[in-house]
Amino acid sequence: MSLHQPQHGDPIVAIATAPGKGGVGVVRFSFPSPSSFQAFCTAFCGKLPKPRLATLLTLRDFDQHAIDEGIALLFNAPASFTGENVLEFQGHGGQAVLQGVVGHALALARQLNIPLRHAMPGEFTQRAFLNDKLDLAQAEAVADLIDAGSIATAKAAAASLSGVFSKQVNELADRIVHLRLLLEATLDFPEEEIEFLEKADAKGQLADILNAHRQLLGAAQEGVKFRDGLQIVLVGEPNVGKSSLLNALAGEEIAIVSAIAGTTRDRIKQELNIRGVPLVLVDTAGLRDTVDEVERIGIERTRKSVEEADLLLILKDATQGLQDALNTHLELPLHLPTITVLNKVDLLPKVPQLLNDLLPVSAKNGLGLEQLKDAILAKVGIAHTPDHGFMARQRHVDALMVCGQHLAVAHEFAQQDDRILDLFAEELRLAHDALGEITGRMLPDDLLGLIFSRFCIGK
Repeated sequence: MSLHQPQHGDPIVAIATAPGKGGVGVVRFSFPSPSSFQAFCTAFCGKLPKPRLATLLTLRDFDQHAIDEGIALLFNAPASFTGENVLEFQGHGGQAVLQGVVGHALALARQLNIPLRHAMPGEFTQRAFLNDKLDLAQAEAVADLIDAGSIATAKAAAASLSGVFSKQVNELADRIVHLRLLLEATLDFPEEEIEFLEKADAKGQLADILNAHRQLLGAAQEGVKFRDGLQIVLVGEPNVGKSSLLNALAGEEIAIVSAIAGTTRDRIKQELNIRGVPLVLVDTAGLRDTVDEVERIGIERTRKSVEEADLLLILKDATQGLQDALNTHLELPLHLPTITVLNKVDLLPKVPQLLNDLLPVSAKNGLGLEQLKDAILAKVGIAHTPDHGFMARQRHVDALMVCGQHLAVAHEFAQQDDRILDLFAEELRLAHDALGEITGRMLPDDLLGLIFSRFCIGK
């Protein structure tokens, strides 16, 4: 007899709560077949629970020994998270107890000749996508919501999950489709095409589409920064206070602070958030000429970190004089956004005001740190916490970039001889297809599998 191969039509089970001890733990089931679902639920619960009504039960093994006591919730298709028939058992949160529940469920299913199996990572959400309960951007937001490291990022992920991003993508797609239909209709009547398109304001419609695309792309790029975090690299000569500033922004002693130049010899990365925006702050070795081999390797790694940075914080020592602070000899890339920070102002008799783009701070006593945080967010294009915005991924931005390229070509055709309307229409079709990759309408199965494989099991 051949082994059963996992299929999307199989019923699945998984522990839906995180590993570890907890007051409550959840085991989730999803069944495509209503008949096997009812048979399993009746056997598992001792009776068939009423849909959407919490049912208290004591789960027992085949020898009638108690496994756990908890609540069963039944959701009939299609009114469930996956769009299939779903059962959730909410019991005690110990891993041994939950694994016992899953083991009993699998044994019971074998006895009933039901091919219940462990769910693969992300399979519950994948089924929600396949059953049109969520589009792909919303499905990805489920994982982002679970991974959210702050209230602000959780709000942004929840906005995407509720469809804020998808709605804007679909509205843009609808505009493109409307213009495509207009062009296709015009191609059937070439003798009237010029007058027909002028009356319909085809060029004006395309201008509106380009403007909407530009706004959506900007919002998505900000959403990516908000999701992935920005890499902020601290650079400067030795002993200017880079490690002290890292500790001050992180709120704890992460890096070793010493008056000895060259103390930091390798990169130190610390995840933190400013105003709810996730950041990766990188403390680097001081940039200087050195014969110390270990320090030289650290400086080379500093250069590499600089190349990967979203923003550079160039630290200068306030005690060395303002003119020295204005001069930078660090040979840094000119294209990167930078903020020059004048540190150690607590050692000056009078704290200087913001001058020539120098931001005065004291990593020691916290002076100017709040202004620095505001400057960081403003410099990278996030001037405030986007509670009204949404979370996005780099693949969304890539798809929008491709869409924009085709819209730009379509715009060029629109400015030329109206006899190339077929090329104009084709570019609009390609732009529309690119948008379909965001919501999953035009995505290949292998990429879908890769996306959902990165989810946690039970979600």
